[in-house]
Amino acid sequence: MKHICIGITAHVDAGKTTLSEAMLYQAGALKKLGRVDHQDAFLDTFALERARGITIFSKQAEFSLPHTEVTLLDTPGHVDFSAEMERTLQVLDCAVLVISGTDGVQAHTETLWRLLTRQGIPTFLFINKMDLDGADRNALLQELKSRLDSGCVDFTSTDTMAEELAVCDEGLLEQYLETGMVDDSQIAQLVAERKAFPCYFGSALGLDGVDALLDGLERYLPAPQYGADFGARVFKIARDAQGNRLSYLKITGGALSVREQLSGGEDGGWQEKVSGIRIYSGEKFRTAERVESGMVCAVTGLTHTRPGMGLGAEAGALPPVLEPVLGYRVCLPEGCDAHVMLRNLRQLEEEDPQLRVVWNERLGEIHLQLMGEVQLEILTSVIAERFGVDVTFDEGSIVYRETITEPVIGIGHFEPLRHYAEVHLLLEPAERGSGIQLSTACPTDVLDLNWQRLILTHLAEKTHLGVLTGAPITDVKITILAGRAHVKHTEGGDFREATYRAVRNGLMRTESLLLEPYYVFRLELPDECVGRAMTDIQRMNGTFEPPEQGAHGSILTGTAPVSTMRNYWTEVAAYTKGRGRLSCTPDGYAPCHNAEEVISAAAYDPTADVENTPDSVFCSHGAGYVVKWDEVPEHAHADTSNVLKPKEEEPEKVCPVRSSGTGGGDGFGGDAELRALFERTYGPVKNRGFEAFQQSRKKAATLEQLYVTRIREDDYLLVDGYNIIFSWDELRDIAARDVNAAREALVNVLSNYQGVRRCHLILVFDAYKVKGGTGSIEQRGGIHIVYTKEAETADMYIEQASYDLSRKHRVRVATSDGMEQMIILGHGAERISATELHWEVEQANEHIEAILKKL
Repeated sequence: MKHICIGITAHVDAGKTTLSEAMLYQAGALKKLGRVDHQDAFLDTFALERARGITIFSKQAEFSLPHTEVTLLDTPGHVDFSAEMERTLQVLDCAVLVISGTDGVQAHTETLWRLLTRQGIPTFLFINKMDLDGADRNALLQELKSRLDSGCVDFTSTDTMAEELAVCDEGLLEQYLETGMVDDSQIAQLVAERKAFPCYFGSALGLDGVDALLDGLERYLPAPQYGADFGARVFKIARDAQGNRLSYLKITGGALSVREQLSGGEDGGWQEKVSGIRIYSGEKFRTAERVESGMVCAVTGLTHTRPGMGLGAEAGALPPVLEPVLGYRVCLPEGCDAHVMLRNLRQLEEEDPQLRVVWNERLGEIHLQLMGEVQLEILTSVIAERFGVDVTFDEGSIVYRETITEPVIGIGHFEPLRHYAEVHLLLEPAERGSGIQLSTACPTDVLDLNWQRLILTHLAEKTHLGVLTGAPITDVKITILAGRAHVKHTEGGDFREATYRAVRNGLMRTESLLLEPYYVFRLELPDECVGRAMTDIQRMNGTFEPPEQGAHGSILTGTAPVSTMRNYWTEVAAYTKGRGRLSCTPDGYAPCHNAEEVISAAAYDPTADVENTPDSVFCSHGAGYVVKWDEVPEHAHADTSNVLKPKEEEPEKVCPVRSSGTGGGDGFGGDAELRALFERTYGPVKNRGFEAFQQSRKKAATLEQLYVTRIREDDYLLVDGYNIIFSWDELRDIAARDVNAAREALVNVLSNYQGVRRCHLILVFDAYKVKGGTGSIEQRGGIHIVYTKEAETADMYIEQASYDLSRKHRVRVATSDGMEQMIILGHGAERISATELHWEVEQANEHIEAILKKL
């Protein structure tokens, strides 16, 4: 009998826990059907969950189908507890994504879909609440195909099911055309490869469609394959009523027995014995002496495990996708010992690693970083219930990150008397959302492998802080280039000091960029409120797609900084008179919209942070002495100066585009008009938060006091059409009256631009919502105009095109979409903002006017 692990996931209020209850009841695991609104659901085991009617912690249940043993994991649906859900995905064989038939695909639904895609998890969909008014099966199916995947197939429609499945695979289509048949094993293969996504429509509360879903899970989900060697993945840490520490894990290979020794390389290496194994189902559990591959259990006796950790053959931790975006200072009641509370909160942090506990030694304060205000409310209750302390929090702040914009070599040297270590690291910008990546390019004859492994350990063990505000760095690739050790005097702690200083030294010697968290939002509101909403989003430095028509009004989707949108729901409720609905989902980090203001408020001095010093310690005449960070390369014992040595560039044909005064230090070369244009769009010109624009301006050079932009005829410029239209004031005004007219105006403007620049220009417009659209390309006015096909956005087209073209050509992408900008950078393309393209168009027009005047 096969054993499968199924996870239930959904946007909040879609009916996820109700479906879990119905599946357990129909499978015979429950004798009585509980309800969330009656506060007696089998998997809502905590009082807070029953009181709030939401799932906060993932739960486990066991049930049997005729030929399959099933472990069911119910995950949180609220966005504030997405980290708990994300960790559970790591152990699933299959996911059931629940979608409300009255709400359709929500912003958080799309985030869940991206996570499932990232993990490669076969996915079934259950469209719930189909018994309610407003649930349209055909419209919902088309929305699933366009917003999630064209492989979503209605498995409740036997008339078209086989034909739609055949279209999902070219080889299967040929067979279907010959035989007219698709068998269960072929369907299972499509599901396993994520080419097909079975969709079931029904009502979990009314038990409608639940049996069909259970039958489909058994028929179309192949048995997972496991290795013979022991392996396991930890996905949750909790404590029972007696305070025993529980490590929830899935066995991914071999087997695990009680009293077996487990080990790991974390915390300097550890080895512990499993003292007990429990198989939970709801609140109750049964003990087991042995668990086999595919089973999910909770073990006692382990103190070093962490969520995401792999054991045995699975050794290694998986990085999280979702990061906390808000920070709060803990306000303790009078008489409460801060150090005791810190120890208690560390226990909660251990159970939820996305809850970050930060101790400010200088101020003696505890700060927490978490996902949102609902999580804060729950945390307040948990602290009171578990530790008997009523804490409060301040109004909160944004959790910023920092990254770098240019490669740099950081050098750290630590050589007080009888100690010695030197480390050379290459720090490079990495693509958005990649976190910190570690590697080595150092030959073992330069530095022994054991020292290199130690350096990698030290790089991974610490949260490295940036030099703008002292925020943690992210999206950086760190590579070991070289190092030195001494036969007698080098100890492990020496390399720790040298490594930390090398990272900090590199950050001081390159351009840094402040990042802030963004939301992807979905705003549903009455038609008459759309103008107000669009104005608000622009004021909040957000971007949005053209409005869509929904069942009860208009729908705006886009992205905006968390700092400007976090309390916007109150405004929406006010100006829509309660008819508007805003849903926000964390969308990672992008360049900060008000970086200089944030940097100034932080007043952070990186050279005064002694715990994160960029300076090094050298030895002379038997005594150590400090060398300032900017002088370290001159004193270093290893030489890596040629690694980033610039290569000679081939001479390029240049085209003068503007005469200007003497160059300035703000990236505008003294051009008051350009400066004013930028300030109207982004605010006053700022120094340290302005790196992204300055870096793009470095592509231009001053030649005889003329600004010139080096553009060759084989260069490509990809333009996100609607993004530009809604970013330029003159086109946005036209679009408010007639989008088609705005599109034609942009085509005419770019045709003139291309006539001057002579580059290959591709203008891309979204047409992915056109039912049955196959996409089209036309050439007009010297430019190629692309309309994307159904289910393909302009972002998707541009990302693929930039990847393909940048192999042989210089590619620039014009968009103000922060996420898209970061992705194309990773493809080797260059980015220019909507404002910068506007400036280049103006220069082209002036060039045309100058020629006409000479005629």
